[in-house]
Amino acid sequence: MRFLFAAFFSLALVTCTNQQPPKDFDLQGHRGARGLLPENTIPAFLKAVDLGVDTIELDAVITADDKILVSHEPWFHHNISLKPDGTPVTEEEEMSLNIYEMTYEETRQFDVGMSEHPSFPKQQKINVQKPLLEDVIRAVENYVQEQEAEPVHYNIEIKSKPELYDLYYPQPDEFARLLNNLLINLDEEFDLAERTIIQSFDPTALAEFNEVNPDIKLSMLVSGDQNIQQYIDLLGFTPEIWSPSKNAVTPELIKEAHERNMKVIPWTVNTTHEMRSLLDMGVDGIITDYPDSAVTLRPSGM
Repeated sequence: MRFLFAAFFSLALVTCTNQQPPKDFDLQGHRGARGLLPENTIPAFLKAVDLGVDTIELDAVITADDKILVSHEPWFHHNISLKPDGTPVTEEEEMSLNIYEMTYEETRQFDVGMSEHPSFPKQQKINVQKPLLEDVIRAVENYVQEQEAEPVHYNIEIKSKPELYDLYYPQPDEFARLLNNLLINLDEEFDLAERTIIQSFDPTALAEFNEVNPDIKLSMLVSGDQNIQQYIDLLGFTPEIWSPSKNAVTPELIKEAHERNMKVIPWTVNTTHEMRSLLDMGVDGIITDYPDSAVTLRPSGM
């Protein structure tokens, strides 16, 4: 009996010793809280606030009348969109529904919250449209104040691809100008500069934004196993954040980024196992569709 007790005690001690203590990190709600509510919508962003995110991650495209619309694609994706007549957008026609060729009022005729998303079965259905970036920030800032919550940061992705310039996206310098002008106006109202990150997969887009506003933090989004120095050479500067795919993160990558004074914030991390593994590895934050799961890993959530 004494042997069994001693063995049990030893096992428990090893388990407790191996379990890393919780650490704080930048919790970013991907497209708000996409696993729970329709992506890139004001209800999803307010839900993210309720769940205690540090940063709201979202995507920006440009309409025909130079409005900044919150949308992951510069068209209406078939997984989330209903046409003005209420019928589903098909995969074959989605790219013809080009937001860059629509006015903001025209985009409002499409619903993006009532379709059942095949990848997110728990996502609540609501009737909702793609919002303007300025309306998102005003709604979130007012909600934070009403709830007496902590101020949140914004991680705004410039959606941009060189092969789609002038077709689905404006030229990067024009995109940078439009976005910066809006942020300047909002900064006067909400003091946003210190709480804003601009990210993109397109180095040219980040370089152009850095030209018009070098005081805003920048994040280099990367997919696959890319070389950090190659991106720094393309940018002409070192961004504040390196944001790789979760599968590309290694201790060596984190070490190199930290040596260059960059934080590492991978995407899109959706299971608590992946979250724990990456946090134990030393990442500085995570971007997730499920901030309700991630918040349990923080010191205050334990």
